[in-house]
Amino acid sequence: MRDRLSCVACVLLFIALMLVSLRYITDFWLLAFFYSLQPHIGAAAIIGSLICLAIRRSTVAWALLAWSMFITGHAFWMKFEFLPPSATVISEKATRFRLLSFNVLGDNFTNADRIVETIRMSGADVAYAMEAGPLGDRLDQLKDIYPYHIGCGVMVEFCDLLILSKYPIEQPRFFSLSELRANRFAIAGIRIGGQLVNFSAIHVTKPYFDDYHTLELIRAGAYMRQRPGPKILAGDFNSDSIAPDMQRFLRHYKMHTAGFEPATWPIEAGPFGVPIDHIFMTGDIKAVGLHRLPDNEGSNHFGLIADLAIEPAIN
Repeated sequence: MRDRLSCVACVLLFIALMLVSLRYITDFWLLAFFYSLQPHIGAAAIIGSLICLAIRRSTVAWALLAWSMFITGHAFWMKFEFLPPSATVISEKATRFRLLSFNVLGDNFTNADRIVETIRMSGADVAYAMEAGPLGDRLDQLKDIYPYHIGCGVMVEFCDLLILSKYPIEQPRFFSLSELRANRFAIAGIRIGGQLVNFSAIHVTKPYFDDYHTLELIRAGAYMRQRPGPKILAGDFNSDSIAPDMQRFLRHYKMHTAGFEPATWPIEAGPFGVPIDHIFMTGDIKAVGLHRLPDNEGSNHFGLIADLAIEPAIN
């Protein structure tokens, strides 16, 4: 009985580890969801391997434990790879600013007033809202703090992707990254400390919808490349930064996170969820801190706030 139970458990662990490990061979879209769950699957496999060893010590169980530890360790190593430089020094002349990014959930109308108050009290200089429909008829309540915006009647009629700003917006553009969803990528030039910073907001299709996730990242990168200068990209990516296509994107455009990323989805999982909402930036933007909004305000995501800084331009 012990041998049979150990055999069944080892086979199940092997299948789970194989699904995650396929990322080292192929970036197959059907398995993309499992790639984002690599830390979770790896940690669960470690516990499962220890249970197998407790039932019956075998070479296979020891091999599965080693495999599980590698998968888990590599997942966290990938997360640390894109952290901002630890030796970053921010001078007194640097201009500090704050960015809010929040998928408020398109049918979250009952909590619209709470969301507006959260944005107002956030202290953000620039705020992104994805699935911003609940805010469409409440933008007047934000005008005293954010007199400038694009989306929700400005440039595009449909209220989905919204950028709010305390400062004037230059050269705003909306783009459709695929035929699945329209106008889910926007670029707004906003001057911070006298420098034009390219603020980009994005809402990427779920990664298990064929190859659309990868395609949309490629197209977003191509649009960003057309804008010289400091760049910030934030929004709902529906994928962890450890996913293969996300890693390729960050390496290619030399972007990093604003800090160790907290889990933002699903809200029921709390700190054990998956960080699928991100705030990325190029090296000329300095990260001061990153934290998650304490309340999801009825959304199925937690919002993010990043404190950032930019040094004066060198003439």
